[in-house]
Amino acid sequence: MKIRYLCLASLSAALVACNTMPAGNSALDAASEHFRSAQLDSQVTTWAPDELKRAGDSLHLAERAWEQGERAEKIDHLSYMAEQRVVIARETASSKAAQAVTAGAAAARDKMRLDLRTAEADTAQQQLAVAQQSNLQKTAERDRAMSDAEQDRQALALRSSEFEAAQWQLAQAQQDDASKGLALERSAARLNDLESQLSALNARQTPRGMVVTLGDVLFDTGQSSMLAGGDHNLAKLAEFFTRNPLRRAMIEGYTDNVGTTASNYELADRRANTVMVTLVRMGVPSDRLQTHAYGEESPVANNDTAAGRQMNRRVEIVFAQLSDEVTVK
Repeated sequence: MKIRYLCLASLSAALVACNTMPAGNSALDAASEHFRSAQLDSQVTTWAPDELKRAGDSLHLAERAWEQGERAEKIDHLSYMAEQRVVIARETASSKAAQAVTAGAAAARDKMRLDLRTAEADTAQQQLAVAQQSNLQKTAERDRAMSDAEQDRQALALRSSEFEAAQWQLAQAQQDDASKGLALERSAARLNDLESQLSALNARQTPRGMVVTLGDVLFDTGQSSMLAGGDHNLAKLAEFFTRNPLRRAMIEGYTDNVGTTASNYELADRRANTVMVTLVRMGVPSDRLQTHAYGEESPVANNDTAAGRQMNRRVEIVFAQLSDEVTVK
């Protein structure tokens, strides 16, 4: 009987442990899958081991946040940063592999040019030896030897012309290689710059696009006028628009459920418009901005607690995904 009770107690403890495990996170799962795929890619492990390690470190931070039961927004953001570092590792590996191929092609061209010059020199020396032997042995055939020498000179001129053409082609190929190398450098710089901008904005990737969340610290409770110093919080956003002239955004206003639905909708609309007017004043063209009020709709936390209501009082800047981007691209 005692053994039976012990078994039941063990089973109950196991069930409690299973129920306390945090639910899975799709962003973390996707980042983990992409990281494992990059680990199996020999090109990435060969040419971008440092970048892959940084991606692994970022993924470890996201996994630890999940294990410690951190908020889903934080886990999603950390997972997103880990996934972007995997993209950077793949881009870096592709860039370095291309540079290696270019270096190999340049070495092959140099060898081909040297072989061509050596062959021409050998041919010229052989022809000169034949001509000298002919002059020594056949004085009577001097005219013919002179004619042969003239033909040799013409052949050499033809080869010289062909060699100049080969040199021109080589110069063109080198110029093309330089252009490709510059394009690769610009691509790497663009990836580094975009990653830095995203980190500064604390942006996160969502199915709707890239999202920057502004908490209610910009406004007094129930007010839509921006607090003193609030402009500073939007300066980075304005700079992002300036550096990315193709970017457009939707400014969305949200509130908690305190008050009536109508008053919350009106407050959310006024706050979204305040943010838009401030960005326009900072130099962002108005035709790149739109606003939408959601009021108490779509809460991101439980309105039953003060902390949850504070998280729900927010303004979100949603940047649509550009067609030429790679996950952030």
